[in-house]
Amino acid sequence: MRISVFGLGYVGVVATGCLAHDGHEVIGVDPNPEKVRLINEGKSPIVEAEIGELIVAAGSRIRATDDTIAAVRDTELSLVCVGTPSQGNGSLDLSYVRRVCEQIGLAIRDKDERHTVVIRSTILPGTMATLVRPVLEETSGKLAGSGFGLCNNPEFLREGTAVHDYRNPPKTVIGEVDVTSGDIVASLYAGLDAPLIRTSLEVAETVKYVDNVWHAVKVAFANEVGSICKQVRVDGHQVMNIFCQDTKLNISPYYMKPGFAFGGSCLPKDVRALSYKAQTLDLDLPLLRAIMPSNRSHIDRGFDMIIQGKGRKIGILGFSFKAGTDDLRESPLVEIIERLIGKGYDVRVYDRNVSLAALQGGNRDYILNHIPHISRLMVDSIDSLLDHAQIVVIGNGSPEFKNLTVREGQHVVDLVRVGNVPPTGGSYDGICW
Repeated sequence: MRISVFGLGYVGVVATGCLAHDGHEVIGVDPNPEKVRLINEGKSPIVEAEIGELIVAAGSRIRATDDTIAAVRDTELSLVCVGTPSQGNGSLDLSYVRRVCEQIGLAIRDKDERHTVVIRSTILPGTMATLVRPVLEETSGKLAGSGFGLCNNPEFLREGTAVHDYRNPPKTVIGEVDVTSGDIVASLYAGLDAPLIRTSLEVAETVKYVDNVWHAVKVAFANEVGSICKQVRVDGHQVMNIFCQDTKLNISPYYMKPGFAFGGSCLPKDVRALSYKAQTLDLDLPLLRAIMPSNRSHIDRGFDMIIQGKGRKIGILGFSFKAGTDDLRESPLVEIIERLIGKGYDVRVYDRNVSLAALQGGNRDYILNHIPHISRLMVDSIDSLLDHAQIVVIGNGSPEFKNLTVREGQHVVDLVRVGNVPPTGGSYDGICW
């Protein structure tokens, strides 16, 4: 394929070298004459393992220019790899992205053959829809998906191992405006042994940020754990080495699905205890300290969603902290119910496991003596609850709440995404989706 790469910085140079190594003809585009000169002399403008050798080996398959019109005219696909630096208030400076899109759009205007534009720069969710697409369409006079192709293709490269990461990515993500655009971009990575994920433009934009922020959270978490360990004379590396050996719960997809707040007898208690221990050691650990306030904010978010619905009659399906248990200790649903009662809402609750516990389970004393005001609101069937409620809240992931059919006009607030198919018969809203 004939490819133009806009921006000969870190991401652009690595893409240029690797694509040329794969046999493509690549034109690097940059306004900086020094970068253009270095590429045309067979030299890399960045210091990175292997990239210099790739550029030399590619020979005439790589050249560079500052002529945007000619680069687009002579290629089939443009990769946009320009920088998106932070501004003083934390927002992104998108001026380079805008300028390049304007230039590419003007070049596409005079092309008869379809050209595909691929944004590889890191941009926030919604930028494709609010900046990239409208600028390209306005300047080209053509529509994305018919007049030209458009994709978002985030990179997952680490400095120092970028060439290796390009060849061995954890995944390849392509956000596409149409199937034809996605097919063209997917062909670039046909030889890579990695999951190929094709999705919407918005999801592709978001994935890159979620990845990077999660990496930052991991670094901060390990450092805060290490700080506590040092103060109590424990080897933090030994602790984290053991932690990382657990690939069933710790380093795994578990707990990584958006849903409702955590509760139960372990997590809240242990987070508070470790936070208190850090305080006694005079350690400032902001990440650890923020966990409980973050959890409380999510409870507030769920409560606000419920009371924003139309109606004073509320039905709660499941109020133990987790499906399949009768444990109500620090259940966020118990707090939601108590807030609703305090606000004068007419509440009914249903939970098969809690009903059994009230009769014979280990939580019988807690139910009858600590929350008798809630136990009196319990009904014995889902139908009884639906007969009462104007707003139906799905509070845990019990299988019996899947494939739920609600009454006409009822509004469902789902706190757990109980199934892939939303309940039928009324309106629906999920807390994080």
